[in-house]
Amino acid sequence: MPDYVYLLERRLSPAQRNALTLVRDTARAEGMTSFLTGGAVRDLTSGHPVRDFDVAVQGNALNLRQKLEAAGFTYWGSHAPSQTLFLRYAGGVRLEVSSARKETFAKPAHPTYEWTNILEDLRRRDFTVNAMAISLNEGSFGLLMDPTNGVADLEMRTLRLVSNYGFLEDPIRLLRAVRLSTRLGWLMDERTKQRFDNAMEEGVFSAITNYQRGYELEEIGHEENPLEMLRTFEQQGWMKQLYPAWTVSKADAQGLGQLHELQTRLQIEGIYPDISAAAMELLTARMQPKDIAGLKKLFVRPGFVKEWEKLDKDAEAFAAKLTAKEASVPSVSWKLLTRSAAEPVLWLGLTGKGAAIQNKYKNFFTVWPESRQKVPTALMLEMRITPEIERYPELLEQLFFQTMDNKLNDEAALRAFLEPYSPPAPPPPVNLRKPRAAKKKLAKKEETPKPVKTVAPTQAAAPAEAAAKGKSPVPAKAPAAKIVAKADAKAVTKPDAKALQKPVPAKAVPPAKAAPLKAAPPVKPAAPVKTAAKAPAKVVKPVVKPKAAAPAKKAAPAKKAVAAKKAAPAKKAAGKPAVKKAAAKKPAAKANSAHKAAKKAAPAKKAAAKKAPAKKAAAKKKR
Repeated sequence: MPDYVYLLERRLSPAQRNALTLVRDTARAEGMTSFLTGGAVRDLTSGHPVRDFDVAVQGNALNLRQKLEAAGFTYWGSHAPSQTLFLRYAGGVRLEVSSARKETFAKPAHPTYEWTNILEDLRRRDFTVNAMAISLNEGSFGLLMDPTNGVADLEMRTLRLVSNYGFLEDPIRLLRAVRLSTRLGWLMDERTKQRFDNAMEEGVFSAITNYQRGYELEEIGHEENPLEMLRTFEQQGWMKQLYPAWTVSKADAQGLGQLHELQTRLQIEGIYPDISAAAMELLTARMQPKDIAGLKKLFVRPGFVKEWEKLDKDAEAFAAKLTAKEASVPSVSWKLLTRSAAEPVLWLGLTGKGAAIQNKYKNFFTVWPESRQKVPTALMLEMRITPEIERYPELLEQLFFQTMDNKLNDEAALRAFLEPYSPPAPPPPVNLRKPRAAKKKLAKKEETPKPVKTVAPTQAAAPAEAAAKGKSPVPAKAPAAKIVAKADAKAVTKPDAKALQKPVPAKAVPPAKAAPLKAAPPVKPAAPVKTAAKAPAKVVKPVVKPKAAAPAKKAAPAKKAVAAKKAAPAKKAAGKPAVKKAAAKKPAAKANSAHKAAKKAAPAKKAAAKKAPAKKAAAKKKR
């Protein structure tokens, strides 16, 4: 099922939407509900052009006349028995506003009206495809009412009678069946066609009233292709009963073709004229004046007859404006053509003579529209003029007129014209990023690890550990934990290479203070050095780069080597404690610093190893 709200908003022209809105609001103000019915719903749903509107209100439609005229509608006429108003709205919109009613027929073509609700109104209509309604009321807008299942017949493109006696009760429905079949190309279903033939055989069509005859004759002029409709009626013999003086031979067929072509070109430029009056003039172009006058008397819309009669007068008045001196400017002529009444524009374009008028129409259709292609889109973007700005439609219109009048021939003129519409430049973006220097400092702070205090083994555990490794227990003067803590508190830098090359003179131990020589197990000379080298390895994490410190304590192994050369006997007596003392005082450092210190002590180890046999021999002599 289609979305009827969408159809009402998208399938109708702006003028048609405005007309429906005004009718709905006016009826609501009078306490009436309104519904779009009849052919408009059929054409809206099936995809055919919506030609006119039939609006049913639950109340007396004649009471809406004054307010609708005040809202901008033109009064064309009324039919008091059925409480129907005939109206016209700018933009080629025709409307019938009627009261919802029920019809009963005492004899053919003579109904008796009874005012009722919208559903009963739909059930009294001719064909099911015309017996549908769309609500225009608040709260139910777009709701479809279809009591006779007209949607199914609409999908089948079939005409089916609502009532089985429809042709007998109202014989004018015979002509309406022919009209819809000719216009839409739809066929009657089998039962409807059989009833149609039966009614034609009985000759009930002769019972139609003058009102019905005039209504159907006027509808010929409102058809999209009126000449084709007139030809069909004439061929089937309907015109002999409607109006014998009106035939196809009395029409201007060439002029009707030009009229439809001109209508299409005007619609492209946004002008929507109602061609009914012009078409009627061409359809009766070769009829006698008395026959035309008799035809006009039959029409049920006097307002339509007036528009037909004043076509030439209105066209002459418009021609005077279009050829005036003020209209020599192209933009002024354009405004006259697009903002004047559409029907005089249409009729003057068809019948106007003279080079001045014809050139204006030629330029309007071919030359002036090219100015729309000269819009400086790139320059407008450069000046920040986009469709989002408030005055953009006004700018395009003014730019179109200025270009049409050849007033913007260079870029300087364009910039000067566009400057008032150019919005100010946006402020520079705010940089929320931190400075690069501060970012580097922050990275350094994050990379620097915090010092971790390690727990060194106690003094009691040290001898046990040494004994387990097969080494002699060496007492340490200071616990290893204090050494590590001191290294953490005072950072120690790597010793300078030049400082390590220069040996620091060590204080010689006085011979008087040396302990008496006793037999002792031979000690491997490399053991003290290994113990000293292992001490810094217990620090797990690297220490912060230390501040500058004196590298004097790093040269302890070098002091021992010098002292050993000068006093061999004293060195033997106090060798091991001295090594232990040096190892105990050696601060904790990084693993690479210990490795360098071990390399520096390598000559001292070799010297001690060479003198080891001499020491053994001296010991044997003493024994």
